[in-house]
Amino acid sequence: QLQLVESGGGLVQPGGSLNVSCTASGATLDGYAIGWFRQAPGKEREAVLCINRHGGIIDYPASAEGRFAISRDNAKNTVYLQMNSLKAEDTGIYYCAATYFCCGSPDEFPCWGQGTQVAVSS
Repeated sequence: QLQLVESGGGLVQPGGSLNVSCTASGATLDGYAIGWFRQAPGKEREAVLCINRHGGIIDYPASAEGRFAISRDNAKNTVYLQMNSLKAEDTGIYYCAATYFCCGSPDEFPCWGQGTQVAVSS
């Protein structure tokens, strides 16, 4: 059974960068589309970026504004979210999720990690 674990979150100053990881166990990630989502305090969970099985990337409009990038290393069974030029409004819990189908809305992802906290503050 596929399990996902996020890591790499933390406290960063505005304008800084973080690279968070999503590592899988129990199955290989190359059979799944992997999405990154985030949830800010008091707000709905929103999609950030998604990478499908063949490497195509879906950039959801509400979030990254070109500051974030997603990549996958199937040999390491890991998907990364590189976040640059971070802003206070990027603060939240960042989750990765997997679907056997194509990138879509959060409801279409049945497998989720526990999340990693990202705090952007001076």
